[in-house]
Amino acid sequence: MTKYTPTRRNLLKTVGGLSAAAAFGGGSALAAASSAHAAGGLSVVEHNRDDPRMWYYRFATDAIGWNPGVNVLLPDGYHTSGRTYPVLYLLHGGLEDFITFDRLHNIRGLTAGKQIIIVMPDGGPAGWYSNPVHSNVGPRNWEHFHIGQLLPWVEANFRTYAEYDGRAVSGFSMGGFGALKYAAKYWGHFASVSAHSGPANLRGNPGDAVTHWANASSAAVELNGGSVYGIPWDQARVTADNPVERIESYRNKRVFMVAGTSPEDIQGWANESVVLETQRQFRYHLDRVGIPHEAHEVEGGHYVRPYWLNHDIDGIIARLRKA
Repeated sequence: MTKYTPTRRNLLKTVGGLSAAAAFGGGSALAAASSAHAAGGLSVVEHNRDDPRMWYYRFATDAIGWNPGVNVLLPDGYHTSGRTYPVLYLLHGGLEDFITFDRLHNIRGLTAGKQIIIVMPDGGPAGWYSNPVHSNVGPRNWEHFHIGQLLPWVEANFRTYAEYDGRAVSGFSMGGFGALKYAAKYWGHFASVSAHSGPANLRGNPGDAVTHWANASSAAVELNGGSVYGIPWDQARVTADNPVERIESYRNKRVFMVAGTSPEDIQGWANESVVLETQRQFRYHLDRVGIPHEAHEVEGGHYVRPYWLNHDIDGIIARLRKA
């Protein structure tokens, strides 16, 4: 196991990011109604803010051919504190959706009393947090929706630190890959990245399995025969998305990962042994260049482990700016 060692905080600001939204008065957590149109091609078409902590939104966006949902989990005291908060973008796995962490994994209980905003967006049943090479069902540009539209919208509508040290990204399975990908590809956006049973290498042993897995699952349940990486593969795109090929982008970040040691099947596409092997490859390259990280191999198969999710959230809060 390689333990995380704190490093000097990176002072980079997000390239093209928005400045932090001004504190809102009274109990209001949203700015004026016009702020719902904070990002081009994105607008709120449905919302529910009755729950004091879990606020729900559904968006119309030119990036996606249907209206994806997002849950925003607010910290206790958000409405009266006047504070600015760090944000965790928490990404679901394959054949899941934006409700999964609330419905199955007690995200409200795990974050009770913790001073962080958690944004849980739809990512498609097999969207792989990517803009696909080819779709037969209209736009499924999840990467653009999350990074180009949703992130600026969150920062325009909530009291967040709109900067490197104010953001983290984490996810399970497909979402763990998405977190690793986003943290490297948009290296100035996120100071902490975590992968829970998330594959960390698109290439290499065993047999380039993760790229085949992404293409097969996206063709079957997301793109109606289209694919994330194309057939034959768009090699430049695979390289751009591959955590192992972007190792230096993880320097000065908190890096956390966990995988199970049981070869449990994953929805018929692969198994946890594949995930574990790719994480070991990723860890090897981090060690090779001296990038600190925290890694765990635990008994069990491919599923969210509440203890490690809670441990991750505590580590994220410790790394980011304080509310």
